Amino acid sequence: MRLYFRYLNIHLKSQLQYRASFMLLSVGQFFIPFMVFGGLYFMFERFGELEGWSFFEVTLCFAIIHLSFSLSECFARGFDAFSGLVAGGDFDRLLVRPRSTVAQVLGSKFEFTRIGRLLQSTIVLVWSISNLPQVWSVAKGLTLLFMVLNGVLIFTGIFILAATFCFWTIQAIEVANVFTDGGREMAQYPLTIYEKWVTRFFTFIIPFGCVSYLPLMYLLDKKEGSLLIGMLVPFGGALFLLPCLLVWRFGVRHYRSTGS
Repeated sequence: MRLYFRYLNIHLKSQLQYRASFMLLSVGQFFIPFMVFGGLYFMFERFGELEGWSFFEVTLCFAIIHLSFSLSECFARGFDAFSGLVAGGDFDRLLVRPRSTVAQVLGSKFEFTRIGRLLQSTIVLVWSISNLPQVWSVAKGLTLLFMVLNGVLIFTGIFILAATFCFWTIQAIEVANVFTDGGREMAQYPLTIYEKWVTRFFTFIIPFGCVSYLPLMYLLDKKEGSLLIGMLVPFGGALFLLPCLLVWRFGVRHYRSTGS
């Protein structure tokens, strides 16, 4: 972890060398999600509710998933941009260093300009909670924290899987965006609005349901929710990340050096 934080410090200092650029990019990232949030707002302005879910219940779901995605994009960007390391032969240098390749790839790139998205998601989160009094309790606060962490682990796991394909295809496959960008857009709404097979897939295969739906039922005192589900389900992200790391190790073992 010490190595990872050194990487983090180096990248932060380098990006702050161009402060004006950093601030403008951060402001831009702050306003980008407002397009999506605006669509959400006007939909509820027109229809009032969505399958029994109120506006602030859905905005809580929106804030959690966008906060998770922004954190993952910020701190796990190295895997999302991994194809450049393979194509340029730079991954060979990582292999000869006496450190974990996971830590080195994680530390190869950070996107601190995502602080704009983090700020916007945090504002929506606070606004939603302030209008949902049933969310205020210590147990529910911990559940909320685990939900965000769970989402970070799931998005990071998807980035790792996409990066692993680069060992055979050189470039990351575009289908991964279906589960990152597409998963973010899908999971910002309660899963009950989708077909059953979609709900099952994104609960038991890629467990976004463990972020934005099942524990949300507990937070909002829905009849299907319970403390056990609220506290245990958010750990589904760790269960998803583990096989992703195993697939990554398999890919590293089968990587063929460029000879550089």
